[in-house]
Amino acid sequence: MDTQTLSARTEFAAAINQICSERGISTDTVLKAINDALVASFKKDYPEQALKFEEDELIVSADVDSDNGQFRLFVGKEDAKKKELKEITPPGFGRIAAQAAKQVILQTIREAERDAVLSEYQEHLGEVMSGMVQRMDGRNVVIDLGRGQAVMPPEEQVHTEYYRLNSRLSVYLKEITETIKGKQIIVSRADDHLLAGLFQREVPEVNSGAVLIKAIAREPGSRSKVAVESTQAGVDPVGSCVGQKGVRVQAVINELNNEKIDIIQFSEEKDKFIKSALAPAEGLTIVFDKHSGETTITVPDDQLSLAIGRGGQNVKLAAKLTGSKLRIISDKATEDTAIVATGTEEFEIDQLGLDTKSRNLLVEAGLTHIEDLMEDKLDKVKGLGPKSLEKIKVQLASYKS
Repeated sequence: MDTQTLSARTEFAAAINQICSERGISTDTVLKAINDALVASFKKDYPEQALKFEEDELIVSADVDSDNGQFRLFVGKEDAKKKELKEITPPGFGRIAAQAAKQVILQTIREAERDAVLSEYQEHLGEVMSGMVQRMDGRNVVIDLGRGQAVMPPEEQVHTEYYRLNSRLSVYLKEITETIKGKQIIVSRADDHLLAGLFQREVPEVNSGAVLIKAIAREPGSRSKVAVESTQAGVDPVGSCVGQKGVRVQAVINELNNEKIDIIQFSEEKDKFIKSALAPAEGLTIVFDKHSGETTITVPDDQLSLAIGRGGQNVKLAAKLTGSKLRIISDKATEDTAIVATGTEEFEIDQLGLDTKSRNLLVEAGLTHIEDLMEDKLDKVKGLGPKSLEKIKVQLASYKS
């Protein structure tokens, strides 16, 4: 073997060892890829010899010495021991094989490195981490988490946020999923768990378990309600989350770009919990209907707008937080003008209790917000009859009063 070939092999082995060491990849993984590439290269460059071995039911195998980088090929029976194998390394094969295997090796290193990163982040799923906006990939936002990259798809983004390049933000590590581009880490800014994780980070009592987050209702980027409960005597769950002069909750609000947060005392007493969830409205009278599953809340007329909230947001979040179907009605209105919220409404107009046909016609016309249902727009919706129009207008009048 000439000095140049020996030097090339030694340098090659050293390079493999250095890459594996720096990137935390097993040398066995890379060496196996090299061995497979050597066998493939032999079959390509020496097809007649390879075919003869195959006809004789002999298996070609390769071996790379991790210390000196020497390449050797062997042939023998499938279950043969190493000492029973016959070396068949052609002259100069090491240099040829190294070139042929280069791309395979690089690809293996990339895959092994990616798997190592995914394995590391797999242990942190369900946590909140800090990342930096690296680039946009179509509608996806690519987030740099440090050692690895994550993807925030449109459904995990907050529609009111603008993601600037190189800006830092907190994200929730949601899952690792298989995509057309391979396995990817999926992170979220819209998930309720982001809010819970931020409170765990900012509030020692939540982190220690002295305060439990029992429920979250969130409209990402706009407003959230969080129900909390103490597990230790003498610990005020709401006060702990708010912090002195509101410093703790303000830190969470800042992380969520000024999303409003209502912190509510959880209660096993359903009526008490619902009243707290509908704050700041006061003077509520609650009646439970076991048959329909609805909870009817009669509200003083001057408190109706507070109970419902802008765009119905307050009652919707309260319904979601308490897991109840809430029927809100003014003490001066008739029963058929009640506003119903389950917390699962797709659009604001779903709180008007419209029949399915009218509701779908409005959605098809793009009128999904309460503010959209102005009289001149309603009259232009094709398919709405006089009775349906009248009912919608009565509901609107009650809703906006």
